[in-house]
Amino acid sequence: MILFTDGGSTKCDWLLLDHKGEVVLKTRTQGLNPTVISSEEIQKRIEENSELKEFFQLVETLDFYGAGCGTITPRNILKDVLSSLFSKGKVKVQEDLAAAVYAVTEAPGIVCILGTGSNSCYFDGNQIHAPIPSLGYSIMDEASGNYFGKELLRDYFYRKMPQDTAGRFEAAYNLKADDIKVNIYQKPNPNAYLASFAQFIFTEEITDSYCVSVVEKGIKEFITCRIQTFPEASNVPIHFIGSIAHFSSPIIERCLKAEGYQLGNIVRRPMDGLVAYYQRKIKE
Repeated sequence: MILFTDGGSTKCDWLLLDHKGEVVLKTRTQGLNPTVISSEEIQKRIEENSELKEFFQLVETLDFYGAGCGTITPRNILKDVLSSLFSKGKVKVQEDLAAAVYAVTEAPGIVCILGTGSNSCYFDGNQIHAPIPSLGYSIMDEASGNYFGKELLRDYFYRKMPQDTAGRFEAAYNLKADDIKVNIYQKPNPNAYLASFAQFIFTEEITDSYCVSVVEKGIKEFITCRIQTFPEASNVPIHFIGSIAHFSSPIIERCLKAEGYQLGNIVRRPMDGLVAYYQRKIKE
């Protein structure tokens, strides 16, 4: 049996295929980003899923694609936990960029993730090139959920947010300063907590002029930092994966067009593309 994942910071989707490529199990756990939660918490979150526990000793191959797995240390943390739980399986941990590529294209292109976090790479048709490592939510992650969450909180507390928008924001969230600081600085998954505020913008069509300006600012920063750094960007399509990309697609298209770039596919959830990718591998 082959088990593979789309592992974000907020949630992790798991899918199990049998030897014929038939779906045996679809399930979900909380996010498993090893840069923001401990190995003990990772193990706890996996073991809490009773459906997965039934297959701990049956999985032969586990391919984990996860946020925060772009460097060796967090990859090894996650691999150690997974290998201890799925002790009879061959475990491979890769960055979520690989899953994004497999889900969205087989041809050369720039592939971008806009979810709780953000990232990008160039896929030449065979290999993934990601020369700029992701340093996570506190330094990078332009146009991500946590980026927009921070923008909203800053504008609200600095009183830059329009009054009517601020009123709706107050009604939607607990904005007590002490509670916000506890969640950001003392609890696990501060990036996912920050990203929860971005739902204020992205749960429906973006029409509020203030929200449009916030999204445009983030997308433009992402283009500058994460697309223009690739010399190939002018010659290949620019693909996007993730909920933030899905909900802001008109703004993405407009910002790319202004820079002379070609928009490719926008896929909200990469899991469907991953299923097709693994089913092709099984048939081959």
